[in-house]
Amino acid sequence: MARLEGKVAFITGAARGQGRSHAVRLAEEGAAIVAMDICDQIPTVFYPMAGSDDLAETERLVEEAGGSIVTSVGDVRNLDDVRAAYEAGISAFGKVDIVLPNAGIMPVIGPGEQRQAWHDAIDVMLTGVWHTLEVTVPDLVARGEGGSIIITSSAAGLSSIGLNTFPGQAGYSAAKHGVVGLMRLYAKQLAPHSIRVNTVHPTGVDTPMVANAEYGAFLNANPDVAADESYKNPMPVELIDSVDISNAIVFLASDEARYITGVTFPVDAGYNIR
Repeated sequence: MARLEGKVAFITGAARGQGRSHAVRLAEEGAAIVAMDICDQIPTVFYPMAGSDDLAETERLVEEAGGSIVTSVGDVRNLDDVRAAYEAGISAFGKVDIVLPNAGIMPVIGPGEQRQAWHDAIDVMLTGVWHTLEVTVPDLVARGEGGSIIITSSAAGLSSIGLNTFPGQAGYSAAKHGVVGLMRLYAKQLAPHSIRVNTVHPTGVDTPMVANAEYGAFLNANPDVAADESYKNPMPVELIDSVDISNAIVFLASDEARYITGVTFPVDAGYNIR
């Protein structure tokens, strides 16, 4: 039997990158997928963000893996958008068991006028997580069948190593640390309901959010950043694959992790042991 047979997972930021990988990997393990993505550009983000074609490709790949999926376009910064995506999933599948607040942006390289990047980073990766919890937790509690919430943080959510203080990077760091606080709060409150809440902390992942021409140009123009050893993993890998995070999420969402809650789960090639 597949490890997540009969489960339904609600995933934000699912159009590509880690979110797509999570959707496909969970579908391979038997879960139905409720996928949400903004499918639009946020002006302070320096690389091209996912579009509706990307979300359609996630749908195709989930179905190719044998899974069922319902998709919605929406912005996690807008509580009503999150609620509409969730309700579409409830209409299709009747429940949600697994919640993956995964939507993220990387507005890290611009100083000066990029001050709005601070607000966008916080709004997407901290307020957006809170919105997702606000929408999903009441039903998880009411159903009385437990559940698993796994929030995407970052290796940068456990350490200040390798960070600059441009507004976008400062917001990114603050948000990724902030969701750890949310996780611990909700883990304590939801433990009596057998709802587990954890964070995952990837090092750099080979997705369009990190591996893009714009960031490459920034590194070329700033060789001191490119040469900074604090960005490098102790294990001999520059970027890990999305599926490495997805495999950890499958474990944390499964009954194999039924008594694991309140943990910061690193998948970081040793980033935080330097």
